Amino acid sequence: MKILVTGGAGFIGSEFVRQSVERGLETVVVDKLTYAGDLERLKEVEKKITFYKADIGNREFVEWIFAKEKPDVVVHWAAESHVDRSILDASPFIETNVKGTQILLDAAKNSGVSLFINIATDEVYGELGEEGQFFEDTPLNPNSPYSVSKAAADMLGRAYFRTYGLPVITVRPSNNYGYWQYPEKLIPVVILKALNDEPIPVYGTGKNVREWLFVSDCAEAVFETMEKGKPGEIYNVGSGEEKRNIDVVKAILSLFNKSESLITFVEDRPGHDFRYSLNTEKIEKEIGWKAKIKFEEGIEKTVKWYLDNMDWVNRKVKSLKEYWEKVYKR
Repeated sequence: MKILVTGGAGFIGSEFVRQSVERGLETVVVDKLTYAGDLERLKEVEKKITFYKADIGNREFVEWIFAKEKPDVVVHWAAESHVDRSILDASPFIETNVKGTQILLDAAKNSGVSLFINIATDEVYGELGEEGQFFEDTPLNPNSPYSVSKAAADMLGRAYFRTYGLPVITVRPSNNYGYWQYPEKLIPVVILKALNDEPIPVYGTGKNVREWLFVSDCAEAVFETMEKGKPGEIYNVGSGEEKRNIDVVKAILSLFNKSESLITFVEDRPGHDFRYSLNTEKIEKEIGWKAKIKFEEGIEKTVKWYLDNMDWVNRKVKSLKEYWEKVYKR
């Protein structure tokens, strides 16, 4: 079986590619290599994959890749994914997440792929109060430019199943963390700031709640869904590990034996969703998948990985300082 992976040089996509190679699958990777993409993530498997540097918004090039490679399965990870960047400029999110997804769906339809896995996000549901969960049939109610663009991509995939019969499965994961995450997201930012004894920016009061899923668990869930899932269906992929942002920060500080006085509360993110929580009964019962890695284990693994890979991290941080100024001092 030949599998085409979009966004395969990204944080989660690269974990999926590494697992794909480990499973012995013929793997084709398509990635634009934006600021968030990096071939270093694929170094250990670079001789075992076929790689194309390509923008999924380039219809002609995408169609050429599909015609040449003739993939059996497409797993679509490619996306602009950072909420804060979408607030600064929504345009790239519409171009990549909406237009790019539509171009991929067309290419998949025209080339007769046997399965298209469309990776969405729990953020398409909007937000929850202190109680309740999102189910697969919960109406979508996205609140940020990022989540709106992902909701559009999600709905496009389901429309192509309904209208054209394209075998699409929709996967909605919760917040991922782990190795190789670009240091603009909460956990790597906190690790780096704590390591350097710098003020750690926390939005609002830090009481917003997210469900944390270790990246290897997320990739494994998609493989299980690819093998056992049913086209036309939606599957939530979560861990049940809900944490307030402030408690995530404190857990990392504890691992470094650093003072909580480093925590600095900053102006809240515009339109900041309060809480996400996924019900995962469907994937557990129908697919037989359940997250393995608890947060305490995962965060220790993550901190250790960053400490062991500071050369890579420091190269990324150089390009982030101006961005941090824009985001945390709106």
